[in-house]
Amino acid sequence: QVPLVESGGGSVQAGGSLRLSCGFSGRTFSTYSVGWFRQAPGKDREFVAGISRSGDMTNYRDSVRGRFAISRDNAGSTVYLQMNSLKTEDTAVYFCAAVQGAIATRVMGDRRLYQWWGQGTQVTVST
Repeated sequence: QVPLVESGGGSVQAGGSLRLSCGFSGRTFSTYSVGWFRQAPGKDREFVAGISRSGDMTNYRDSVRGRFAISRDNAGSTVYLQMNSLKTEDTAVYFCAAVQGAIATRVMGDRRLYQWWGQGTQVTVST
């Protein structure tokens, strides 16, 4: 059973905001590094943001830096992705992924490193 479940997706107008959640059902959530990825129709899955086990280190793709914020609540076993100033090009299915242990921020975008993936949540941004 996949221990990751995303929620919070939906439809929003350009300029609006959404907050995605990624719930973890296993134990020892604080030992996992977590990333958010997205995949638009006909495109490869791409890295959006990543966060270290304690939450003290983060990384973002350039196109979302300053608009999106990743955070985590280890006590609640949840990672969040706050998305502001949404653009139509942010439309995609968003996935969270987790890997046990520490990974360097410079490689958070390498999806091959992640052990677990959620089922995804759709985000649609319209004009």
